[in-house]
Amino acid sequence: MSETDQTQPAAEQTQQEPQDPNQKPRKPKRRRRKPRRSQSKWNLDQFPVAPVAGQWRFHDFDLPLPLMRAIQKAGFEYCTPIQAQTFEKALLGGDVVGRAQTGSGKTAAFLIATLAYFLEEKAPEGQKPGAPRAVIIAPTRELALQIEKDAKAFSEFARISVACVVGGMDYQKQRERLERKVDLLVATPGRLLDFHTKRDVDLSETEVLVVDEADRMLSMGFIPDVKRIIRATPRPEERQTLLFSAELSSDVLGLAEQWTHEATQVAVEHEATAAIAADNDAVQTYTVSDDDKLRLLINLVKQGEMERSVVFGNSRGLVRKINAALKEAGIESAVMSGAETQTERLEAHEAFRNGKLKVLVVSDVAGRGFALEDATHAINFTLPEVPEDYVHRASFSDVTLISFVGEEDVFSLPEIEDYLQETLPRQQPPQGLL
Repeated sequence: MSETDQTQPAAEQTQQEPQDPNQKPRKPKRRRRKPRRSQSKWNLDQFPVAPVAGQWRFHDFDLPLPLMRAIQKAGFEYCTPIQAQTFEKALLGGDVVGRAQTGSGKTAAFLIATLAYFLEEKAPEGQKPGAPRAVIIAPTRELALQIEKDAKAFSEFARISVACVVGGMDYQKQRERLERKVDLLVATPGRLLDFHTKRDVDLSETEVLVVDEADRMLSMGFIPDVKRIIRATPRPEERQTLLFSAELSSDVLGLAEQWTHEATQVAVEHEATAAIAADNDAVQTYTVSDDDKLRLLINLVKQGEMERSVVFGNSRGLVRKINAALKEAGIESAVMSGAETQTERLEAHEAFRNGKLKVLVVSDVAGRGFALEDATHAINFTLPEVPEDYVHRASFSDVTLISFVGEEDVFSLPEIEDYLQETLPRQQPPQGLL
């Protein structure tokens, strides 16, 4: 690993004063234990990964066998930069404040670190129902559900219970799940605070706290709820805290200072920036008037090569208008926005994944962190107001990203280009589509 990839302490260490005997002990820093022997016949010989100069393998971190088996099944071999940097500190029990975009591998970083801890340290005796050992807070329902899905995949070969509580879904069913033991709980702030206030969740035994997309928490106004949640957990010295954010602004760093203890700061640049400049065939920007956008979209979608497309719009009203126009043109489509129930959104996403829908129209808020693995094309009907959203959509290598730039988009374009440090080459739509 190069010098620029090494982690740097968030603050200089100072000599510690003798501890007050009446003060609670600080959280113990974990010592790596050798992984327990798997009860199955699976072993690392079945997961060969050759060493490569300048890259970390998951093998290099002495992870427990059940976790390595799940990593192999997921198709992972080499760590992304944020994963390697996070593991170096988090696997030893240290707090981490990380700057990383969606798509950089940060979800796997904090999940693997947390699950490794569970497999190395036995659960405390008398663990109560609804008292999770680890809590992961995410700003949106879609992101929380995706984290839950990934957590269950990584814990497939281990006896680790995972649950998720989010708004917009059946409260009673989620409450019934919390009546049983939960090791890892993924949640959105509002719903978690509801459960905590009604004493259906006990956060006093939390050993690991993860705050994902802290900058989005700020912009969406969730920080007051998050602060109340964190105050219900043990003190920073008595738990491990991992905080991730696309940008480490002064506000985010201020929160990190309050919520972590002697944290190490890690940061990686998003690889999509280079990909945008290097592969203009996969990232296209069309100059088009606002009045012509719907006609251009319909004609593009009707082309044979656009098998499954996700269309992003900046408001609920706009995505409903787009969806109505597509249906009128005979194109199978559905909407995902804050106006639909969570069940309706999940059903629409599942129909899209199964190929029953040609187009999924998604609002920017509902689409934050939206995974595009099942799409062939992504279309920014309007440019996103948050530059990180553009980068996230451009980061999927097998997806062609097309952006429509009209009169209203000129306000968002400069900020996106400043963030990319690259001018997006603009072109006229292909002949015959308008």
